[in-house]
Amino acid sequence: MAGIGIVAAQNAHFTQPLHLKGGGVLPAFDLVYETYGTLNAAKSNAILVCHALSGHHHVAGHTADNPANIGWWDNIVGPGRPLDTERFFIVGLNNLGGCHGTTGPASINPATAKPWGADFPVVTVEDWVASQARLADHLGIEAWAAVMGGSLGGMQALQWTLSYPQRVRHALVIAAAPKLSAENIAFNDVARQAILTDPDFHGGHFYEHGVRPLRGLRLARMLGHITYLSDDQMAEKFGRRLRVGAGSYGFDVEFEIESYLRYQGDKFAGVFDANTYLRMTKALDYFDPALEFDDDLARALARARAKFLVVAFTTDWRFSPDRSRELVHAMVHNGQSVAYAEIDSAHGHDSFLMDEPHYHAVVDGYLKRITL
Repeated sequence: MAGIGIVAAQNAHFTQPLHLKGGGVLPAFDLVYETYGTLNAAKSNAILVCHALSGHHHVAGHTADNPANIGWWDNIVGPGRPLDTERFFIVGLNNLGGCHGTTGPASINPATAKPWGADFPVVTVEDWVASQARLADHLGIEAWAAVMGGSLGGMQALQWTLSYPQRVRHALVIAAAPKLSAENIAFNDVARQAILTDPDFHGGHFYEHGVRPLRGLRLARMLGHITYLSDDQMAEKFGRRLRVGAGSYGFDVEFEIESYLRYQGDKFAGVFDANTYLRMTKALDYFDPALEFDDDLARALARARAKFLVVAFTTDWRFSPDRSRELVHAMVHNGQSVAYAEIDSAHGHDSFLMDEPHYHAVVDGYLKRITL
């Protein structure tokens, strides 16, 4: 099945100030995005894809300068794929605070003519959705046929139904949760501490020192990556296999799993921004729609008007199926339209990124029933 080929990023500049949930204000900002497919005359076939913690606008296809630069969800987008570009107009963007072209900590602060660094405000899922609504206005899209995403992206899809209930007809909430558990917040804090205590962090203003906190960011990614995989997957892929020549009884890389994690850490640290990582994890921590409703999730979700597909994966212990079922139970209690699928997958939390036939069939079947 053919993909969508060469794609190019676009930029939307917004001059109206954005007031953030935490009290900060962005006087102006840019959002970088990509689109796939064609917006129909009624502008009723648009799907917004929201990215997870380390994601960005490059969802599918490849860039003209690098055929190997394949979008992070390429296996689900394209002609004949679940996000069928012959039927839908797909929009992917890089969220505020990002490090792939959208305004973020590495961008120039107009008040100082220096990178924002630590002065860039903490942003929330609600702030991201508010900025995405500006992008929808820019594109002339009054209502999305669907908003979807996995993990932190799924939280954004859910928030869309609460912030703008009349502007989203369907929400696909995949491998997500109504809020983080204490364990998940703890993992995020350890990852942030690795960055914050790196001598090259310089209080978040490392740009001015010509350095980057690579050690801290590398450790943060290694920790995070462990939580994205399942124990079964790690056992099958690596087991306790030693590298060739190992056996020194020292502290260098001896086991294959150690080599894999260090490779993933180094690769990530080479392309991601530490201040962005801090803000993305904080957005995860703060997300809790039920907080203002005395922890009553059903009450919090009652204002949603969208129809829902909620998907969970059996080996995802970071956002377990129990957490997805919390959403489903609240929606059923409200009499809302919700379909639920629990997919048997060996890939842990990362399952939502994989080309799993059953999972893709569920998404494809659901999207095929959407009337445009």
